[in-house]
Amino acid sequence: MTKADIVNEIAKNTGIDKATVLTTLEAFMKSIKDSLSKDENVYLRGFGSFIVKKRAQKTARNISKNTTIIIPEHNIPAFKPAKTFTLSVKK
Repeated sequence: MTKADIVNEIAKNTGIDKATVLTTLEAFMKSIKDSLSKDENVYLRGFGSFIVKKRAQKTARNISKNTTIIIPEHNIPAFKPAKTFTLSVKK
């Protein structure tokens, strides 16, 4: 399902015009991105959590040059679904 599909589905179910739904959806996604960039997790009860995970420093190999490089510690975004959400998908 794409963002356009989500917008169409919400517009159909609520009767709100697609432009308003698209603006709202993009504002929602932007607020999640902004929160995660500030290291703040986002919790949506019954749906899940958008969290920031910290990856530790590690060494890796560049196979083409046969050298070892160090990948520094960094943060990545992650999604952890709520238990009710996970159970509804498992059906």
